[in-house]
Amino acid sequence: MRVSNRLEFTENHRYVAYRDFALSGLERKLLTRLYQPMIGAFAVGLYLLLYHHLEDDRTGYSVPEPQRRLFLGLDLEPNAAGRQALIEQASRLEAVGLAQVFRQYDPATEETLYEYALLRPLAPGEFFSNMHLTLLLRDKLGKVALLELKDELVPAPPVGLARFMNREDVTMPFYELFSLSAAPVDPELETALTEIAPAREKNGAPSPPERIRHSEMLLRFPRGSANRGHVERLHRQPETMAQLNFLAYKFDLDVPDVCRLLDEDGLFAGDGTLRWDELQHRANLVYRQGRKRGEERERRLSRSDAAEAEGTPEEDAYETAMPSTVQPLDIPERFRLRVSVDTYNAMLRREPYTRLLERFFPGTVPDAYVRAFERIDLNYKLPEPVINVLIHYILGMDHTQRLTVKFIDSVASNMLAKGIDTFEKAVAYVRSQVKLNETLERRRRGEDDAARGQAAGSGRSRGSAGSGARRKPAMPVVEDRGAETEIPAEELEKMRELARKLKNPGKS
Repeated sequence: MRVSNRLEFTENHRYVAYRDFALSGLERKLLTRLYQPMIGAFAVGLYLLLYHHLEDDRTGYSVPEPQRRLFLGLDLEPNAAGRQALIEQASRLEAVGLAQVFRQYDPATEETLYEYALLRPLAPGEFFSNMHLTLLLRDKLGKVALLELKDELVPAPPVGLARFMNREDVTMPFYELFSLSAAPVDPELETALTEIAPAREKNGAPSPPERIRHSEMLLRFPRGSANRGHVERLHRQPETMAQLNFLAYKFDLDVPDVCRLLDEDGLFAGDGTLRWDELQHRANLVYRQGRKRGEERERRLSRSDAAEAEGTPEEDAYETAMPSTVQPLDIPERFRLRVSVDTYNAMLRREPYTRLLERFFPGTVPDAYVRAFERIDLNYKLPEPVINVLIHYILGMDHTQRLTVKFIDSVASNMLAKGIDTFEKAVAYVRSQVKLNETLERRRRGEDDAARGQAAGSGRSRGSAGSGARRKPAMPVVEDRGAETEIPAEELEKMRELARKLKNPGKS
């Protein structure tokens, strides 16, 4: 739990507890045998105290009440030490994935409300496949105790099953047994079913438009594929499906494209984990091939006004911008008549860089810029909001005359070296660069004005003669240094004799 000001977290602030599950006997055993050695009995006590705010046969939210109940239930003093202890124990629960804490603010009453969202403990198989949790438990208990717990909670299959081979999945899927009517879907019912509780939002990140549905993937995915089992289990992984939707929106992929990618070899690890770096690399190759085909089509077909009309609904989807603590960036001149300041900054936060890059070019994005930002995304691994701010800095500001691939790469390298990994840091970096460019421009203009003034002053001192013509550079001349001295007769005779020898060398 990140609390910068201790006055924002006191026993007088109200809170609610949220959960959408009920603990089973196995999960209570996991709390005491696996989680308690890692985070301590005090943190597990806080978890159970929040859990029992609701009955075992209920889910949802508890009644808002002051946090004094937590202090009394945990025998903590309502002072600075007690508040710090409660923050530390809540942070332990967050670190191992048992809770999430959200802070909400009501501007009308100026009240801060805390929301403690409890999460279900991991199943034994998922727990021991998580390397961070396994290593932490090993450090707390030791290697021998860890292996004993694994043998107890994740038992091996019976010995008699070893002689059976060719294990085949004969599970009956939903779409082969049941069929839904073709009646239109009720909009109110669909809205109610797709509503997501605020406690289940991850870091407040908005989800992109849902293009890929798990049911559609199963309809198109080959049944004899080796990856069929991994794809069927994706419906239990909402975060993975959300990332797949973002990837499809980023690289403009449809359901058949995603199915073809997931059917390729090497996309899934042995435990069924999806390899995101490899998937993103192959999706980028499909995106580049699609761009080449699109360029060939555009050579034969003229652009219509329908392409411009399609951009408006996507921009309207960003009207409900997330509140930000940083001052928003100014809108480029080309977008001022189309979007507002909040909408543009929301696009920088949420849009994939490929979509934002297309908005800056009326036609096809030049291939050199696509390759440059592709390298920044895949090799440098800058986050999407940071790349979008970089695009704004490169293409949307007044110094676009310096737009080269080397300049783009140098700015990205500078951002990477300074550790810029969030939207706020990227905005601060852009503002500092703008101030630096303005300072350098003022100095350059000052030097040019001084040089012009010095040249004008020297020209006036020379007079008005020949002022309109180009003058020759001043050449050094022999100066008159006083009266001439007479040469003695003997030296003059020697000089004459030397001149005669040089003139007639044969007679000497």
